[in-house]
Amino acid sequence: MVKDEREIKRGGKRPVKQSASPRGTAAVVSKDARWTPQIKRNAVMEFAITALDEDGYGTARTDDGMTLRVGGALPSDVVLVRIDQISRGTAYGHMLKLLHPSPLRSKRPPCTESADCLGCPLIAMKYREQTAWKRGMILAELAKHSDLAGITVHPLLSPENLIHYRTTAKLTIAGKWSDPFIGIYRRASHDVYDLDQCPLHHPLINKVVEAVRQGIVKLKVPVYNPHSKMGLLRYLVVRVSVHERKAMVVFVTAQRSYNEIHHLGRFVQGMIPEIEVMAQNVNASEGNVILGQKDYFLTPQHYLTERIGDVAFQVSPRSFFQVNNSGARLIYEQVKRWAGLGGGENVLDLYCGIGGIALFLADQAAQVIGIEVVEEAVADARRNAKLNGRKNCRFEAGDAAELLEDLAEEGQRIDVAVLNPPRKGCAPDVLDTVAGLAPSRIIYVSCYPQSLARDLVALKSRGYCCREIQPVDMFPQTVHVENVALLERQVTP
Repeated sequence: MVKDEREIKRGGKRPVKQSASPRGTAAVVSKDARWTPQIKRNAVMEFAITALDEDGYGTARTDDGMTLRVGGALPSDVVLVRIDQISRGTAYGHMLKLLHPSPLRSKRPPCTESADCLGCPLIAMKYREQTAWKRGMILAELAKHSDLAGITVHPLLSPENLIHYRTTAKLTIAGKWSDPFIGIYRRASHDVYDLDQCPLHHPLINKVVEAVRQGIVKLKVPVYNPHSKMGLLRYLVVRVSVHERKAMVVFVTAQRSYNEIHHLGRFVQGMIPEIEVMAQNVNASEGNVILGQKDYFLTPQHYLTERIGDVAFQVSPRSFFQVNNSGARLIYEQVKRWAGLGGGENVLDLYCGIGGIALFLADQAAQVIGIEVVEEAVADARRNAKLNGRKNCRFEAGDAAELLEDLAEEGQRIDVAVLNPPRKGCAPDVLDTVAGLAPSRIIYVSCYPQSLARDLVALKSRGYCCREIQPVDMFPQTVHVENVALLERQVTP
């Protein structure tokens, strides 16, 4: 772990450790067995960075034709790089020194450790350049499909805060009780990068992290070791309600252990009175899922209340909720504008989660039908509908394709369909059934330009043409971008 290579204890320079290649650790594979790369692992070389890939790595071409990927490097940087790994014709390196900075670089970036952490790879870039790069990424993806020519892609909408906007953090706890690490896994590795004052986290999250760190040391709470399967603390989940100015803290443990977590909870809450909800979640599984299925509350209060616009949401430890309230509001408002509701329409909200978009549209619709595969999310959606007095919302849990078929068999009229799928996009049978319901317009909310472009092509073949796309910078300083696309049904003469 990173902690094993720390040169200076906490309070000094941050640890620097290079992970294995993000693409694996295989040796170079070449069609020509006689070919060998000119550059070697651990070589130190100077490169001029020419581009930024979709994962946020600065890229360059080596003399022997390989692609070099360097975390923290920006186009037009000249950098001194140590080669960490060579895999399948791609070299991976880390920046030892910035020799000549790119004009894209901010003179005062919010974080000086981004090249080591790699959690927000664009944070060293001027924000105006970030938005231009993200819009360019969307345009480049659309350009791969001739059927998508002519779509208007608007400039990005930006949230109120460009830093300290994340209201939820799910962090790994590693190391030993005497020197715990609380942070994130570095890309494609099991190395934990310790976070002290992350500039993306809401300040209250950073306060909680430091209090938990102190509590682990003071109370000698054993930290879970995934190799030996010994220890207790595995993860820390912190949520913040901006509306209430309160926090929720969840300790994820390998087994139930009341005394240690009870004392740790009391210590942390004593340091931070803004903590309204505290719970222990037990997760004994060996996979990468953070939260288990059982919560034990240490406080009388079991949920926070948050607001996006005029809509209130109750957030529990395992609720899915957007991590950027301002960014979510921009998306919801854009969907509402393009839905063009007049009060008599039936709306479908597919992949509705806890009902965010559905509840935002309900005051201007006759009926909103939400569909979501996660039963817990549907339970949250129903509770939130009751909280907001939205009696015209109906939420169903189950497979999207099957529930859509049921709507079609019922002869349910759908005037507007909102699709908000996960990163992989929509399955073809889902698109078939949605198109078969014949809504006058479809509003597609996407977190991944590649799957969005693919599904826009598929929907065009089913009679729906995309007119315009509104990108939303939900996650400033990162490579991620949300898109809201408006599609209209083409009536055949």
